[in-house]
Amino acid sequence: MKDKLDLQRLPRHIAIIMDGNGRWAKERGQDRLFGHHEGVESVRNITEACAELGIGYLTLYAFSTENWDRPVYEVNGIMELLVNTIRSEVGTLMKNNIRLHVIGDMDMLPGNCKTSMEEAMTMTSQNTGLNLVMALSYSARWEIVNAAKNIAQDVKDGKLAPEAVTPEMWQKYLCTATLPDPELMIRTSGECRISNFLLYQLAYAELYFTDTRWPDFRNEHLYEAILNFQNRERRFGKTSEQIQQNEEIIS
Repeated sequence: MKDKLDLQRLPRHIAIIMDGNGRWAKERGQDRLFGHHEGVESVRNITEACAELGIGYLTLYAFSTENWDRPVYEVNGIMELLVNTIRSEVGTLMKNNIRLHVIGDMDMLPGNCKTSMEEAMTMTSQNTGLNLVMALSYSARWEIVNAAKNIAQDVKDGKLAPEAVTPEMWQKYLCTATLPDPELMIRTSGECRISNFLLYQLAYAELYFTDTRWPDFRNEHLYEAILNFQNRERRFGKTSEQIQQNEEIIS
């Protein structure tokens, strides 16, 4: 599958909703946290695959603001898993020249989790390879509302004129201000929805849904998603004829 990929037409930014950990565990008669633990290996595998391919950005939806409503034991277990994983993997991130970013409301994270994330981001801040973005305590509606509040405050303070608020200006107030929009969004486990994930940024992303549970998702599944992406015509509101004409001019 990897040999079929056009390495000149890779998506610059891939975003993944890592779904199905709990169901994967229940199907095996295990506790939901077992699925989250096994999902870490998928994170490692896909991160390494993206780095090897030369993908610029990989955003993983690790924990949404809605996930705080899950049973306390599961939330605590996920937070502990996040801390342990970051602490154990930061050396691998450094070895592979991967830079870590976190988007979301980090103030909602437990102190040790927030500290571990901040330390890892600082340690990897000079790395120039893959940008690994973890969406933690994140929701797109929270992000959009937060951006609106900050824009309104800047207008009120005279730092920004209302007529200066454009789509380009709005993006500067989002968590992803320094990141390009995703070109490919993958969701595992058979659910066909976006679930409050990067609603603004996914406006023109290609969406790919697979029945594979996240703990079973490996590099061959990633290659299949990228190949599917490469076989699509991305028109951005234009016609096929316009796209073909532009390609002929470029060539």
